[in-house]
Amino acid sequence: MKMNPPEPPPLPPELTAVLRRLRLPYIRRAAPEVLATARAQRWDPAEVLRVLLVEEAAGRDAATRAMRRRSAGFPAGKTLESWRETDSAIPLPTQHALATLEWLTRAENLVLAGPSGTGKTHYLEGLAGAAIDTGRRVAWFSLESLTATIGRAKVDGSTGRVVARICRSDLIVVDDIGMLPAGAEAAEAFYRVVDAAYERRSVAVTSNLHPSGFDTIMPKTLATATVDRLLHHAHVVLTEGASYRLAEATAGKGVVPLG
Repeated sequence: MKMNPPEPPPLPPELTAVLRRLRLPYIRRAAPEVLATARAQRWDPAEVLRVLLVEEAAGRDAATRAMRRRSAGFPAGKTLESWRETDSAIPLPTQHALATLEWLTRAENLVLAGPSGTGKTHYLEGLAGAAIDTGRRVAWFSLESLTATIGRAKVDGSTGRVVARICRSDLIVVDDIGMLPAGAEAAEAFYRVVDAAYERRSVAVTSNLHPSGFDTIMPKTLATATVDRLLHHAHVVLTEGASYRLAEATAGKGVVPLG
């Protein structure tokens, strides 16, 4: 019969209180086991301190990543791990180059354009999640949610502050442009963000239209000015092929079988 190791003794109450006051929750959680191991293995005091501080730093980093994922507003929680790169029409060298995220360090933009269901949103969400894992901030919008955000700001005169807050993100995503016609308000909201981010932050968009066709779904003057800034420092990647979703549905993989 396998015996479970004994629980390490809890920290003295006064030490627990100090760790709470200093807001060191990960040290407080790890300390009983670390201290028990240190006593048993006769660690140097400096090693004990190092291990505890590393534990605190790792815990804070993980909490920050989780908070940034929640605040980013990702649509589905897709990752690069679940992305089937060999099923995509995007050339593998292009996928691998984008996954290095070096384009973010240069404030370059990304446009993924192609038919619905060809993996644009999945791939971009994977890239955005990887960006958060490397310590970056991401803001994710649909064109409709971006329009609503800027529209609310116009009501109370805070448009400039809201756009500036959005542009504190290292990567700003506007997903699914072109699925529906975009009026003047949507075109203005899109332009404001692209203009404010120009050469300062990366903007990534997915669309079933090439950006050269944005003037067919939004006012031409705003579309021209927006696309001019968007494409100046942009990687334009075209997807093609049949919809993954339709292929899975046709093969009976879209749902769990009944019965």
